[in-house]
Amino acid sequence: MSGYRAVEATADDGFTLVEREFEPVGAGQVRIAVEACGVCHSDVAGIMNMTGSRPSGVPVVPGHEVVGRIDAVGEGVTGRRVGQRVGLGYLGGHCGVCAMCRRGDFVHCTDQPVPGDSAPGGYAEYVTVRASGLVAVPDDTPAAELAPLMCAGLTVHHALVASPARMGDLVAVQGIGGLGHLGIQYARALGFRVAAIARGRGKEELALRLGAHHYIDSTASDPGQALRELGGARVVLATAGSGASMSPLVEGLAVHGQLVVVGVAQDPIEVSTVPLVFGGRSVVGSLTGTPSDNEDNVAFAHAHGIRPMVETVPLERAGEAYARMLSGDARFRMVLETGR
Repeated sequence: MSGYRAVEATADDGFTLVEREFEPVGAGQVRIAVEACGVCHSDVAGIMNMTGSRPSGVPVVPGHEVVGRIDAVGEGVTGRRVGQRVGLGYLGGHCGVCAMCRRGDFVHCTDQPVPGDSAPGGYAEYVTVRASGLVAVPDDTPAAELAPLMCAGLTVHHALVASPARMGDLVAVQGIGGLGHLGIQYARALGFRVAAIARGRGKEELALRLGAHHYIDSTASDPGQALRELGGARVVLATAGSGASMSPLVEGLAVHGQLVVVGVAQDPIEVSTVPLVFGGRSVVGSLTGTPSDNEDNVAFAHAHGIRPMVETVPLERAGEAYARMLSGDARFRMVLETGR
């Protein structure tokens, strides 16, 4: 093989299908032959170079929801073999030696590549990554269904299992989109009483079908008040990218309840100090989990029949898929397939 196809992107020039040359697989790395890669809203950060991880104008291969098979193994890699099916999420492999890694906090490793941002990602036929970032995935599940679990699925699953909510508690999922439609399924499978919150009645039937016990139309009533009428939420999982829509939800928390924010918004969340102080309520953010957490996530989803709703397109139509994701028209995750 002399090269492979990949899609490069920049903020100004859009998406370009290119031929890239293979590079040697370094020590501690593996090369993955990509079967599918999800199109995630977090891809925006890499394409727009929001973190300043590369010089202005230099393109990146986006994508961090990768599923494929190991094609080559670098020196020093153990426990991985050519042909093994693996996944890759938002974090591209912890270093194991920084201060955060020494404390076991691999998510916040200070020397960790982010596929599609500080390192080439999965909008390609092949991607080379650190072996420490790999997730073992089953052989019998379609790649297009597994790919969104690598980031979107892990994000909501980890946020819920790490929260103070316990079986039988009221848990609300705000937003029924790429994250929220999975959040409802996970919350129901975890044994919570689930309230779905969205604008209008258009998604009510879907929310109930996905497992919600209650539906709250945030345009018809104050969602905080509606949650209080249901007894107060132990946790509200905020997935919508709007701080203004999250702000009223704190009032709907039960005593010691948490607003767990996983949707990244450009505007601030505004919170009164009264419900925080007098109810011991809190607002926390949750980024993602470790590869081990992700394997737990995949196993849980498989055991409970949790499946993302996906639209698939071939790799060369990555620009179209990205635009559809940004517009909010996708139902609910766009996935690129390489035809493998």
